[in-house]
Amino acid sequence: MSLENKEGRKRGFMHKLGLIVVAGVIFAAGIGVGDGRLKFNVPGGSAPVANGLPDKLNYSSLDEVYQSVKANYNGKLNEGQITEGLKHGLAASANDPYTVYFTPKEAKDFRDQLNNSFAGIGARLSKDADGNLIIGEAIVGLPADKTGLKKQDIIIEVNGSQTSSYTLDDAIGKIRGPAGTTVKLKIVRDKSQTLDFKVVRENINLPSVTTKTLDGNIGYIQIGSFANDTTELTQKAAQQFKDAGVKGIVLDLRNDPGGLLEAAVNVSSLWLPRGANVLQERRGSTVTQSYTAAGNDTLRGIPTVVLINEGSASASEITAGALHDNKAARLIGTKSYGKGVVQQLINLSDGGQLKVTVASWYRPDGQNINHKGITPDDLVKISDADLKATKDTQLEAAQAYLNK
Repeated sequence: MSLENKEGRKRGFMHKLGLIVVAGVIFAAGIGVGDGRLKFNVPGGSAPVANGLPDKLNYSSLDEVYQSVKANYNGKLNEGQITEGLKHGLAASANDPYTVYFTPKEAKDFRDQLNNSFAGIGARLSKDADGNLIIGEAIVGLPADKTGLKKQDIIIEVNGSQTSSYTLDDAIGKIRGPAGTTVKLKIVRDKSQTLDFKVVRENINLPSVTTKTLDGNIGYIQIGSFANDTTELTQKAAQQFKDAGVKGIVLDLRNDPGGLLEAAVNVSSLWLPRGANVLQERRGSTVTQSYTAAGNDTLRGIPTVVLINEGSASASEITAGALHDNKAARLIGTKSYGKGVVQQLINLSDGGQLKVTVASWYRPDGQNINHKGITPDDLVKISDADLKATKDTQLEAAQAYLNK
């Protein structure tokens, strides 16, 4: 690769992330929110997508609504509320869940979440097949876990408000809050027992990567999100496992909602030769950018299993797809979330940000996974009985495969 290409790729990475807002699993109560893969501070795409729109809007009808609200609304409003409401509404008019306006405060929260620094209860939320808001995971040692919340608990109320109409974003906004404050949760456990919890929020800083050695000399790498520290921590773990002569690797991407594109490519590169295709970005049928392995293939040739589930999304799916399609890993678990579109993040003059969908990304095998997900080689589910017995059948299946 020429120096020019290397520098071009570096610039590209500085502006792109691979994040998601997951309908399957999201870092809840301030543990992390993402939305697709983002490009920062780019005022426009390579070609206009929303063709047919006028250069400027006709604001006369909008002013008519404003004047009517101003003259008739029986309540308190200020100019700031109205302005922010208009911005949110303009983004929402795209009818795209990934095109969103962030207020300055929301933009700051978003940046904090990218750095795994936030205040919350330390739980990951998801939606079950019936659309219930559930605890996907109560992270050990954090407030939700210490208070007694458990995986698969159904949250039916937050501070007395029913969650039946909540999106995951709504739930995060309600459950997250300043450290030291309390959130009240009403949950249903085992679909029969109703319990009330008061959880005191804490400031939380989590490393994105945890590792251990499993029985049978198998290295285990769990990535909770693809964050700023992911590349360094994963590379360090990879070298330690290689030096230890492990016979296999489990890369656990379950319930990982995504993160930095650079981290996803760097993690994939640990298994892939330089130049191997990781993903392509397309606008329509035109390839606008390709991403290839960097060549730091410490784990290349070591048998590997990647664990995925319905909470594995975006950057997680990029990594899982790249390793699978390049025949570097076997996928075990359940079908991933299916987030295959690209967002652009634009900083606005008032400190807010606009995130807008601009393109799609494709696996090395040419597939776009949006709304489809990635189907594992071995479909292994964790039953309710397994959960009660704290039995991880997916991890057991990965170990059995590597111990053959």
